[in-house]
Amino acid sequence: MGTHGVGHGCRLKGNSHRRYLRAGLIMLLASFLRSLIHTGCLTVVDATGRWHIFKGALDGPEVKIRLHTRDLHWKLYINPMLYTGEAYMDGRLTVENAGLYDFLELTSKNIGWRQPNYWLQKQFITPLREAVRRLRQHNPSHRARANVAHHYDLTGALYDLFLDADRQYSCAYFQSPEDDLEMAQLRKKRHIAAKLALQPGQSVLDIGSGWGGMGLFLARNEQVLVHGVTLSQEQHKLSNQRAAEAGLARFVSFALEDYRAVQGPFDRIVSVGMFEHVGLNHYREFFDKVCSLLTDDGVAVLHTIGRADGPGATNPWLNKYIFPGGYSPSLSEISAAVEKADLYITDVEIFRLQYAETLRHWRQRFYANRDHIIDLFDERFARMWDFYLCGAEVAFRHGGHVVFQVQLAKNPDAVPETRDYIFDSERRRSGHAEKSDSRAA
Repeated sequence: MGTHGVGHGCRLKGNSHRRYLRAGLIMLLASFLRSLIHTGCLTVVDATGRWHIFKGALDGPEVKIRLHTRDLHWKLYINPMLYTGEAYMDGRLTVENAGLYDFLELTSKNIGWRQPNYWLQKQFITPLREAVRRLRQHNPSHRARANVAHHYDLTGALYDLFLDADRQYSCAYFQSPEDDLEMAQLRKKRHIAAKLALQPGQSVLDIGSGWGGMGLFLARNEQVLVHGVTLSQEQHKLSNQRAAEAGLARFVSFALEDYRAVQGPFDRIVSVGMFEHVGLNHYREFFDKVCSLLTDDGVAVLHTIGRADGPGATNPWLNKYIFPGGYSPSLSEISAAVEKADLYITDVEIFRLQYAETLRHWRQRFYANRDHIIDLFDERFARMWDFYLCGAEVAFRHGGHVVFQVQLAKNPDAVPETRDYIFDSERRRSGHAEKSDSRAA
């Protein structure tokens, strides 16, 4: 009897300790959220069923979420940027009175350009992320190929369900609120072509040529010879198929090749949405290669996602599930590498909310085809990409992410002194019907 009594007492004591521990973890999470929310209202129902309401002084969205497992009480405190996405993917965090976008917009509005800066993040998590960011972005050829395959070698049917018909998987250029996605992507290609200051017969290298849309556009409308390189087997196959079907195989070629292996020279170089995969360690290598491939009077245009708030680290959830090895650079990181590569920066343009609008269109198309995407993959995959598209959009609306278009040259006289030629070129191109092959397959 006594033995049983002692054992029972120990169990009670142990249960009491666990209750105190769980209560303490909830208090830590609550303290973090209380300091975070200054706009709108976030209601959290924890795994024990208790409600916690965090209301800011300023009006804003009101969102209620539910945590279904107790481990989220400490995981969301330790590393919210990783575990929020994982919990949503697995159905362990649900949004009950609104959509996922509303929840992420609420948190993004409150964080803004700042990263969570409570004690644990400041002392341990942030320094650790910064310490390992160069290791994560070490992208030699074999690793770069694997990283690209992770995202771009998914079935092409997925991208047909939310991209435009030309499969432009980069920021569009909305010049008017009336522009649909197709028109905005056409304007983006036209804008880049104008910045390249192309002449018929010139040779063009497309680094990160994707499904071939940019290269085919330039060959068809500018009468130039294009060589595109990609590390995606799916993109390589489809881009060459598209070139053959369009009757442009004599003018456009696409190779399954790392940019570091390309032999030049080229009159023009364009790279759209690829630099994010280069890796911070390889910026000097990239621009040295661009310099070596350009003719003396050549011009290059780099189109890349960037960050307006200075150097940082890739969101850990995004790095793990969507873009391994990826990084969006600051302008200072780009310019520092360019300066060492004997190149001139001849023009810089910053798209601020253009990518947010692009992602809004993608997200709407994704939702409209969500059942088809579940059939292709599964519910968890659909939730993962839902989180990716929503998170990316709010990052561009509220989180300091932008798009840089950087024009480069070896010779400062390679392009006109003023930017008038860009707009004159665009006006000429918009004044006549460009030839267009809108088929993605």
